[in-house]
Amino acid sequence: MFELTQLRCFTTVATELNFRRAAERLNMTQPPLSRQIQLLEHALGVELFTRTTRTVTLTAAGRAFFVEAQNLLERAQQAAVAARRFAEGDIGTVNVSFVGSAVYEFLPKVIAEARVNQPHVKIVLSEMNTYQQHEALRARRVDLAIVRAPLLELGYATECLVREPFVLAVPCDHRLARQTPLSISDLDAQPFLMYAHSAYPPFNELLTGRLRSARVSPQYVQWLGSSLTILALVNAGMGLALVPRCASSVVFKNVVFREIDLGEGVLSELHLAWHEGNDNPAFTMLLEGLRSAAREGWPDTELAGLG
Repeated sequence: MFELTQLRCFTTVATELNFRRAAERLNMTQPPLSRQIQLLEHALGVELFTRTTRTVTLTAAGRAFFVEAQNLLERAQQAAVAARRFAEGDIGTVNVSFVGSAVYEFLPKVIAEARVNQPHVKIVLSEMNTYQQHEALRARRVDLAIVRAPLLELGYATECLVREPFVLAVPCDHRLARQTPLSISDLDAQPFLMYAHSAYPPFNELLTGRLRSARVSPQYVQWLGSSLTILALVNAGMGLALVPRCASSVVFKNVVFREIDLGEGVLSELHLAWHEGNDNPAFTMLLEGLRSAAREGWPDTELAGLG
């Protein structure tokens, strides 16, 4: 089979129709150039040029092959450029999974910045709960997971991206909407909307555990799978709820968000998780973008693991 070097020699001679000028353009002498053409003709099994002592012309086969040779060289150049761009993270695809609450402020900012910094990288988004994302990482279906609980297994990297307090979501006509200050004891016997363990194990375990340790017994009226659903029911007056502070960016007409003292260490955490063997350059660039967005976009939030 012929080589790209032979194609370059052929197209140069075909353009110049003169071996001397073609050799000069290729920075080589005529004998090696003639040899490359002979090897190409042998590989193809056809004559590409008609040669006389005075002229060089393309045969019918040579004219047909000239068009295809130019296309092949162009495609080879495009392939080389694409490989370099992929290695630099300039093109490619990154599969990102996320918990629903990441879309309130954080994820839209990251995606907007990525479209500016990596305009030719395709970002495929999939909403999943934390444990579904852990399974997707194990199956290598996603490059990066934005989760509420770290994946503490060999071969996976996890960093805590942000930590933020929970706030109390209250119907605007409830007495706690106006009370200051608020403490965890104020939740005793109150109608309460809680994250379902099947959908949000980290929040469920953290919040129910804290309420039990404080000997506070709300009246649980619903166990739900997302912050947005919980806030919609608070808006309908069905009860109170503790949600991450980022969820307060969602506006409901009848919901008031209040700071509340839940005690030390009761924080909502957002983690990044990925396979340590991930060699996708576009993923590496997006990961750095996520870290940058966390630093710049969450000035009042405790950042962790970003150094």
